[in-house]
Amino acid sequence: MSSGNDCQPQEFTKPALGEKEATELVDRVFGLKVSWIRPLPSYEDQNFHVRVSRNEGAAEGVDEFVLKITNSEDSQEPDLIEAQTQAMMFLNTEGFPSATPYLTKDGNIMSLESGGTGPGNKKYMVRLLTYLPGTPVARIATNTQIFYEIGKLAASLDKALSEKFHHPSVKSLHRGQFIWNLANVPLLDQYIYALGQSKHREVVEQVIEQFKGKVIPKLNSFRACINHGDLNDHNILVDSSSASLEHPQYRVSGILDFSDMSYGYYVFEVAIAIMYMMIESPDPLSVGGHVLAGFESVLPLTEEERGALFLLVSGRFSQSLVIAAHTALRYPENKEYLMITAKTGWKHLMRMFEVGQEAVEQTWFGTAAAYAKQAPA
Repeated sequence: MSSGNDCQPQEFTKPALGEKEATELVDRVFGLKVSWIRPLPSYEDQNFHVRVSRNEGAAEGVDEFVLKITNSEDSQEPDLIEAQTQAMMFLNTEGFPSATPYLTKDGNIMSLESGGTGPGNKKYMVRLLTYLPGTPVARIATNTQIFYEIGKLAASLDKALSEKFHHPSVKSLHRGQFIWNLANVPLLDQYIYALGQSKHREVVEQVIEQFKGKVIPKLNSFRACINHGDLNDHNILVDSSSASLEHPQYRVSGILDFSDMSYGYYVFEVAIAIMYMMIESPDPLSVGGHVLAGFESVLPLTEEERGALFLLVSGRFSQSLVIAAHTALRYPENKEYLMITAKTGWKHLMRMFEVGQEAVEQTWFGTAAAYAKQAPA
């Protein structure tokens, strides 16, 4: 949701191309004729869903893509965009449902282009990515089966990236002051003013202080890896793998948005997944156990990692809520989109602290233990 090595939430210039300009861009850069185009919602980039007509002589049919036009700030970090795109290509070859780029007429995976109507000559990195089918988790009636599958996905994805992805651009994923890296919860101190004087602010201040005292000193004991960093309810697509309407079974059909990738720790990924899946559940405090069980079916957490999980989930809630409040003050015209998570996020974070760490952990770990007992020997 943000980027750059700057510790501040991004000062970005979001592209503002019209449909006609985007259509011409696809033709000029990729050599494809657009037959249908519509805008897709986005946080700081600009995305279009496009269908293209096959060239004469090629196989019949229509191909669907996402035209991704990266904001002006991120576009100044081509190595980082290269790493994200190469990671998507690698994961696709490993059997994960991630998009792959359609090459430009020059044979490249991306192209730096001028465009838009704003002041100055802004340049934006442009990619044409395969369109992934499916429904965002945010739009389905979630169940314990999909929570388990998402936990399993989080562990499998990070494990594959960390053990097998060796592209030269990977060094750009060392993003020390990246505001969305979970290690950087203490950086929220400088944006907490956006919450005013409130009970919400008191809880976030408590999270930050506990994080400084109990999580930061233990980071070196956690197992390091490459994190996707944003496995949220809008970035995971699913489709139904069963005919039952009463008890649907889902499988993950798409993984979107690799722009928050960075070096971190395995336990960060499961904490992020738990937090976003809580948003989508009528029984949020129970969610963590199902996500954790899926994650630990691939990669069991150590005692130190488990002990940090409550504060890591609370930390991710705090990041999402504080940065959204800060950004909404600066860009009030985009407030409704920016505050999507806040609608239920505050309620869940406050509830976690009312119930307390010990009781929440008991629920999570008890649920995960029940899965382990069911697993075949």
